Amino acid sequence: MRKSSQPAEVTSKGLVKLDKLLEHRSRFGACVLLAGGDSMTFTSLKQLLKETDGNLGAHLRKLEDAEYLSVSKRFENRKPVTWYRLTKKGAKALQNHLEALQTVIRGARP
Repeated sequence: MRKSSQPAEVTSKGLVKLDKLLEHRSRFGACVLLAGGDSMTFTSLKQLLKETDGNLGAHLRKLEDAEYLSVSKRFENRKPVTWYRLTKKGAKALQNHLEALQTVIRGARP
């Protein structure tokens, strides 16, 4: 049993601030990978996240719909290539989510 309710309150506040959209490993992972400011291709994200085309496509679409990612499609060597970049809104959401995770971690320490 905890001596003080303060850690529980801290943890609770952090949990409330978590971004529901970033709670899934693939969506969170995509944003983290894109946080460096560089664009990445669908294929690169798929390989790094170890996802199938269908699953990753669905997760990236959710991030795109929320305006966390911008998407551009180009032809390279006559093949279509889809590029993703984290938007300012997505970067802010990721930062807020990471801060909430840190709050949860601090409150969960024994």
